[in-house]
Amino acid sequence: MKGAQLIVTVFRSRLKPDASDEYSQWAARIGELAKAMPGYISHKGFTAPDGERVTIVEFESEEHVRAWAAHPDHVQAKKRGREAFYGDYRIQICSVLKETSFKAS
Repeated sequence: MKGAQLIVTVFRSRLKPDASDEYSQWAARIGELAKAMPGYISHKGFTAPDGERVTIVEFESEEHVRAWAAHPDHVQAKKRGREAFYGDYRIQICSVLKETSFKAS
């Protein structure tokens, strides 16, 4: 990744109580679509004990993030999310300034 500007999106949300079945179908579809986008690196989702959901998405550049945000199916999913799935959400798009890692052998 040397020389690239890694972009991390942190998507924090809470689902409405009746949203989980339809939401799961949309989330699976959009997750597969994201994986096929140029510049996609990874995404993972987590749910906290209090019900808050956090999805972390990595793309190679801001240009790739903009292309993903403008993809027609993603635009439709975001609209559906506001209409039916989310009680609230917050999105933070961040440039990675430094990255270190460790892996035990």
